Amino acid sequence: MAVQSRPRQALAIAGVLALALGATACSGDSESGLDPDSAECAPYSAFQGHDGESVSIYASIRDAEADLLRQSWKQFEDCTGIEIDYDGSGEFEAQLQVQVDGGNPPDLAFIPQPGLLARFAQANKLKPMTAEQKTLADTNYPADWLKYATVGGQLYGTPLGANVKSFVWYSPKAFAEKGYQVPTTWQQMIEISDKIVAENKKPWCVGLESGEATGWPATDWIEDLMLRTQPAEVYDQWTTHGIPFNDPRVSEAVDRVGSIIKNPKYVNGGYGDVKSLTTTPFQEGGLPILQGQCAMHRQANFYANYLPEGTKIGPDGDIYAFYFPAIDPAKGKPVLGGGEFTVAFTDGPAVQAVRQYLMTGEYANSRAKLGNWITPNNKLDVSNVTQAVDKLSMEVLLDKSAVFRFDGSDLMPAAVGSGTLWKGMVDWVNGKDTKSTLDFVEGSWPK
Repeated sequence: MAVQSRPRQALAIAGVLALALGATACSGDSESGLDPDSAECAPYSAFQGHDGESVSIYASIRDAEADLLRQSWKQFEDCTGIEIDYDGSGEFEAQLQVQVDGGNPPDLAFIPQPGLLARFAQANKLKPMTAEQKTLADTNYPADWLKYATVGGQLYGTPLGANVKSFVWYSPKAFAEKGYQVPTTWQQMIEISDKIVAENKKPWCVGLESGEATGWPATDWIEDLMLRTQPAEVYDQWTTHGIPFNDPRVSEAVDRVGSIIKNPKYVNGGYGDVKSLTTTPFQEGGLPILQGQCAMHRQANFYANYLPEGTKIGPDGDIYAFYFPAIDPAKGKPVLGGGEFTVAFTDGPAVQAVRQYLMTGEYANSRAKLGNWITPNNKLDVSNVTQAVDKLSMEVLLDKSAVFRFDGSDLMPAAVGSGTLWKGMVDWVNGKDTKSTLDFVEGSWPK
């Protein structure tokens, strides 16, 4: 992956965008104090001409992460005069459908589920990329990522942020005090867990609550175990219903997950018993590590956004992360990841300007400099990625030996991936058996 942003490339891209938008110089935001003709505003010249217009964006990104988003495009707003009205919601998936069905969609949305993106595209609710936009997308993103936003041969979206989910957060200090080595195999990780249990402590802390999306972190566990118990080809068959959801191979992965997150000896450090998993907000799931109340928390690199301000992340810090180990490292390095895709429900000139700006290297580097974020945009200068776990994530994304797969529930039809599977995971954690749970999800797959 190329990761260097070059001024000549930026100017070429700006020229393409200027032609696409029919851009002309105009005044910027009068309140910003920025001169639209200044050097500071030069990267945004192709997007000017829409002073005073507003563009709405809807997504699931909230709290501190949402604040960083707003910061990342503030200079764009100041230099173009376009106001970006961002709204992040824990009920995003359900409410986006309500808004679209009600004829009041946002201008843009960041959709993390290719399956949901496909449903809107098939219903002719999304605006496909223009030829000029597709050219820019092909220049700035790997083809493997763009295929997730391609429906019926049309490109409908481009990646915004990316994440690597195959991480376990832990306390380096606590591990050092106990003499624990960072595990490189599943068995080593279980042995550490059992040593902690022997001290009458809970080794794992987990949070599954996420509003109407409650249950999604459990699906990440299952996807990671599907990649660790089966070949990647079987994972692909599972996400596309090439094998039934209640296939024995899926049951094996689910039960392996259950050996940790449904094990009353292992969870839920700092919060309570197994049933506390579904009432513990995912944003708070790993915080007991900082208080010494649990040792490990499996969550993506983006979990850094939910740590208290001032938390030091790194191998000598308050908290760090290690790669969620393979069961048999000799069979490869499976990696689970995901990301959001910027899609458009309307196509006015100001909307097109914002949409295209979010595709550029200028935006990718602006957001990366704020921390706690990575992207598959190949114009990213990796020197702008400074947070320790994000650096690990970029190493994983660039590792040609890694077997990368996109989040399985996000690839599935929305009725399953962000519907019955989430509900099924909640019921399963709260006591429902594996067979009944998988039979329920299998029965919900669209015919």
